[in-house]
Amino acid sequence: MIGKPKWLKVRAPMSAEYKSIVQMMRKLNLNTVCEEASCPNIGSCWKQGSATFMILGRVCTRTCAFCDVATGRPDPVDADEPINLAKAVAQIGLKHVVITSVDRDDLKDGGAGHYATVIRELKARQPEVTIEILTPDFQRKPASCLDTIMAAGPDIFNHNLETVPRLYRSVRPGARYFTSLRLLQRAKEVDPNVVTKSGIMVGLGEERDEILQVMDDMREAGIDILTIGQYLRPSPKHHPVMKYWTPEEFDELKYLAEKKGFGMVASGPLVRSSFHADEVFAALKLKKAAVKA
Repeated sequence: MIGKPKWLKVRAPMSAEYKSIVQMMRKLNLNTVCEEASCPNIGSCWKQGSATFMILGRVCTRTCAFCDVATGRPDPVDADEPINLAKAVAQIGLKHVVITSVDRDDLKDGGAGHYATVIRELKARQPEVTIEILTPDFQRKPASCLDTIMAAGPDIFNHNLETVPRLYRSVRPGARYFTSLRLLQRAKEVDPNVVTKSGIMVGLGEERDEILQVMDDMREAGIDILTIGQYLRPSPKHHPVMKYWTPEEFDELKYLAEKKGFGMVASGPLVRSSFHADEVFAALKLKKAAVKA
């Protein structure tokens, strides 16, 4: 077993802000991917008043080898969730909200209609908030699922490729690499103004050249923002960590990704898809404004 290096150690969440958000989430019957996926940044993010909401329940229909979210038969969709989520956003005082979900292969539209309802409810109650969604792949669902979501007008469309194609069978067996890539490409085709975003984990057994090929595939699909983080094994039953990439290696990946043309790149051992999402989006807007000027 590979020992965890010092740069991956984080403090346990103890702040008053963290405790306050926990209480509010329980009161409004809301879930966060921060908790369900055991994110190492939960303490720092919640202290800053930032959280990533997880809609459509706490149980996923997929069994990805890297993920700590529960799998099984999901509960019925909570019709009050869109309103409660909008209330939580107002109470926390968020200006940028990230919304993700479990996979819901049991639903005819994979949950696309619920995503659209959440987005519309947020826009109606909090029109100044920018909305980032991190969706499932909607594999084997109608193409109209993506159209439904895009019609609601998210500011950022995010879907993670997670790893290199060679490792999909062992790491992400319920998904297909090119299905995910095409989803991101189509989002940009449906709405050319939407910002597209995707992320990968390293440490699963991938090779450097494979990562660079994924970057090329992403750029070919028009993806604007890339996140790269270290895979951390949630439990002994999950996929083992094959390597801990150093901070210097993450810096190199960031440099190479920027050279390939990504608008913004967040790369580091503790980076996750929603890591400082508001700051990354703001920086991208500033960068685009500077180019136009």
